[in-house]
Parts: sequence; structure tokens; C-alpha cells
Amino acid sequence: MNYRYFKPADKMVSLLGFGTMRLPVIGGNAAHIDENAAIRMIRHAIDSGVNYVDTAYMYHGGRSETVTGKALKDGYRERVLLADKMPVWLAKSSDEMAGIFDEQLKRLDTDFIDLYLVHNVNKAVWDRAVRFGIVDFLEAKRAEGRIKYIGFSYHDDAEFFKTVVDAYPWDFCQIQLNYMDARLQAGVEGLKHAGSKGIPVVVMEPLKGGKLTDAVPDSVLALWDSADIHRTPAEWALRWVADFPEVLTILSGMTTYEQVEENIRILSDAAPNTLTEKERELINRASDEYNRLIRASCTGCRYCLPCPMKLQIPDLLNYYNEWFLYGQNPKVQADFNMFINPKARPSACSGCRACEEKCPQQLPISDIMKEMAELFEKK
Repeated sequence: MNYRYFKPADKMVSLLGFGTMRLPVIGGNAAHIDENAAIRMIRHAIDSGVNYVDTAYMYHGGRSETVTGKALKDGYRERVLLADKMPVWLAKSSDEMAGIFDEQLKRLDTDFIDLYLVHNVNKAVWDRAVRFGIVDFLEAKRAEGRIKYIGFSYHDDAEFFKTVVDAYPWDFCQIQLNYMDARLQAGVEGLKHAGSKGIPVVVMEPLKGGKLTDAVPDSVLALWDSADIHRTPAEWALRWVADFPEVLTILSGMTTYEQVEENIRILSDAAPNTLTEKERELINRASDEYNRLIRASCTGCRYCLPCPMKLQIPDLLNYYNEWFLYGQNPKVQADFNMFINPKARPSACSGCRACEEKCPQQLPISDIMKEMAELFEKK
């Protein structure tokens, strides 16, 4: 495993971090984690050199923290830096933030959290956090020894990212970054700004929620096959992120044991500034091809849920994208008809736009639902 230096802790951190937002589940129920499989995966990653584990209050319907805590029993807790996050938008006051924090420690069954982040920062969340005195709250928890290092995760534009970075002497920050999102949200511009301030950057969504590895379009596969060296789609994507020296660790939300093995292999052999110009150009061409094909860049984070009309928005957006990725293949329509509840189809969308306020990708979900109703629900 490759490691990079985390100066605030005077510690080397594994280039691969284990993200617990996409653990294996039973029966397709996100809240029903396959605990045995998840614990086996997390411990295997740690035994293979991974020493950064990331979770959050809302992941897997609130079950991720509990399962992560179980995985870190039997001496594994002492071998990792554990990261968790404060969902400010779920609190109505600083007192409620304190209650959430105490619940997180209880779920994790730990006395302290190494790296603690203000979760999902955008303009609205940051304004709320400031009103609640988030900096004083975090500093107090650090003084109590209940957290060690303070950071934030981010989903908004690059300019506001700089405002947040400059607002406090952060120990680290976390951004979404992959070759499709180089100019989206904080993007490479934000990465470089944080680097110029000496702030280590944790990267999430390096595979865009698996969209860069699952059912890769033939036209993109042809590009990868044209390379001088054979690499899997995951390897191209992870190496693109690892090429930036400002990146501390790359979080991957792994669902299978095989994904753990592949990511360990890739990031045990990746170093900054090692991609050639020819390889960078090939990745840019793959990005252009995806942009031509993908209509809605959903990462499946599920922040949009619950929907007041009980629509499973990420599932619907997946059908929407597949419709265009695979040339309006009738099998996509057939799957839609088979698996989507007739009472929770796009036409049921009320247009309230509550989902859009929470979407990190800032997708026009209500408009897409109208378009989907036309595409998929015609008589």
C-alpha cells in the first residue's frame, strides 16, 4: 500500500481509504447491511495496509456507524484513523448537534473520533453551521479529547470552496473528485487552492459512485483498449486522482470483497505525477465521451431521500441514464416496468424540489422526472 504524509497527526496515511457508504446489503435494503461480509471486507482492507476508515451519521439509514464500530473491534480501532461527520442540516441547534455527536460515539462504541468533518458543506449548510457556532463546537470537542482533527466535506462551487477553506485553519478537507468532475464542485481548482494553503485533501467519489466502472459503454471501452498499457476502468480513474500530490487519501465505497482487492492492488502501485501526457489525453477523451452520453451525473449518494412522494430518485435516475447510454435499449424499459412500483414512478413527482435542495450534484431532478414520465410512461 502506498502512503502519504498527514502532517497534523505526524502519520503516514494509506492512499486507499475505506468509505462505508456502499457496504454490501441484503435484499436490496440499504439499511440492512450484510454485517458479516462488511466486517470481513473492512478488516481485510486494514490487514492489507489501509489505515483510514470513513463513515457518516446518515449512511445506510444510520447503520453504517454501528457496523463500522463492530468492524473496528478486536484491536482494529487502534490501527486506523476513523473519520465521521456532523450533519448540520439535521440539527436545529447547537444542542442538537451535541446530541447527534454523542449518538455517533455510542454507535461507533468509541471514546473519540480521529477526524471529524462538517458534512456536505454548501452555502446553505455553511450558513447554518456558522449560526450554530460550529467552530466553537468543534474546538470544544477537541479540547475534551473527543475529536483530534477538524475538517469539512464539500459539495458546492469552486469559488465558495475557497471561502470556506479560508474561514478557519482546517486540518484537512474532503472533496468530490474524478476525471468527470475535474471542473465540477471544488474540482481541480479547489484541490490546488487547498494544497496552496497546506491543507491535505481527502477525495470522495473517485469512481463517481461506480458509474465509471459499472456497465462501461462500448465507446469508452474502445478508448481504454486503445491504450499502450492495459488497465481496468477503475485503475484509470483511481490513477487519475492519485496523480495529484495534494491528495492525502482516496475514499472508495466498496461493496464487494473483489472491489477491495482490486483497489488495494491499484493504489499499492500509484504515485503522484506519473501519468504520461498521452495517458492524460486518453482520460480526457474518455471524459468527453461520457459527457456526450450521460444526461444526469447522479452518484447514488441518496442525499435526495426520503422523497415526500416516496420516489426512489437514484434508482429512477439510473434508468434515465441507461436509456441514453445504451441507445434506448428496450431492456431498460422492460426493467423499469418490472422493478419500479407503479405508484412511485416519475409521473408521481409533485415538483416540490425538496430533493434538489439536498442534491450535491445540483441536478434538476423535478425536470428530469417530467422528462422520464414522457419517456417511460407513455401508453
